[in-house]
Amino acid sequence: MTQELPILIAGGGIGGLATAIGLAQKGIRSLVLEKAPELGEIGAGIQLGPNAFHAFDYLGVGDEAREMAVYVDNLRLMDAIAGTEITRIPLDEAFRARFKNPYAVIHRGDLHGVFLRACREHPLVDLRTNSEVADYEQDGTSVTALLASGERVTGRILIGADGLWSNIRKRLVGDGMPRVSGHTTYRSVIPTEDMPEDLRWNAATLWAGPRCHIVHYPLKGWKLFNLVVTYHNDAPSPEAGVSVTHDEVKKGFEHVAPVARQIIDRGQNWKRWVLCDRDPVSNWVDGRVALLGDAAHPMLQYFAQGACMAMEDAVALAHCLDTNADHDAALAQYQDLRRLRTARVQLQSREIGQHVYHPAGAHAQLRNAVMSAKSPENWYDIVDWLYGSTGLEGAVSAETHRR
Repeated sequence: MTQELPILIAGGGIGGLATAIGLAQKGIRSLVLEKAPELGEIGAGIQLGPNAFHAFDYLGVGDEAREMAVYVDNLRLMDAIAGTEITRIPLDEAFRARFKNPYAVIHRGDLHGVFLRACREHPLVDLRTNSEVADYEQDGTSVTALLASGERVTGRILIGADGLWSNIRKRLVGDGMPRVSGHTTYRSVIPTEDMPEDLRWNAATLWAGPRCHIVHYPLKGWKLFNLVVTYHNDAPSPEAGVSVTHDEVKKGFEHVAPVARQIIDRGQNWKRWVLCDRDPVSNWVDGRVALLGDAAHPMLQYFAQGACMAMEDAVALAHCLDTNADHDAALAQYQDLRRLRTARVQLQSREIGQHVYHPAGAHAQLRNAVMSAKSPENWYDIVDWLYGSTGLEGAVSAETHRR
């Protein structure tokens, strides 16, 4: 009877839907419980490293994801004070040959839509809205999700993919409020014709300045440009998607070069987020319950890996549940596969924001000197641990050892 129950997934974001379709590819039925009245994604653009495409292919959505993406030629790091280039990482054939996949950018809503369509079309995935999972109970053979409405839904496993403010994590880890970074991000999406013509680069570009940085890249087949500007203003409390005036956004960037500042001038309908993350933890599993994505390892945006890590989680979880009939052992293996890799991304994301994107004076000059001296091959070696991984290397070696 227990084997006939679905796997419950709390949260219908990118991580939750990726998990559902990953399980479906293995013949495993799931039920996604989303608290919102409809399934969708807010936000703007996100970046996809080669490891994201490794995950797309494993999850069976590689072709559609590739059709939605914009393939940029370079990652460019600019000095926002001098207005000059510090370094660039070419994303050409040599990059693709090294990492077996491209680097791209995509609108978050488009990426969510890829997984949502796949889930709606698959008979092993059920989707429910207005179904917030507030807590859970378990008896060793099944898990019951306790919904905020009072309803009880039983499955054989519960996956908490319910984001930064996860109710599942609150019960499982109990580590309180997220850590407020003090960094405020403002986001805008504008038509390409409104972007300064001399900055319409086919690149994911970052302008680094004292206590601030600016990011821009094209979206939706070059119809739009994504603008993201971040100011280390010691904001004290979390916020998400608050509409703000143009004048507020400009305050943190009055010291940067005019060539970079004009990007802010072109922004429209700015919205504000105060960035948060959490410290890595050693345990994401409680019996038949496990965390995934931002519920397990919320991270700052500076490595552009939040969605990528959630999709890698989905790959690892589907693999472990497919290859191990013992559910408790499968969840333990999933945690072992993911814990250190995601902790590294969490912690290095913090360090990049502090020591690469936001320094001033001699610190910034040293950054420029060190980074400008690196060749493309040097950069490929530096990011190999991140982009060259499928997230399953540990599982493959363990299986080989058992054989």
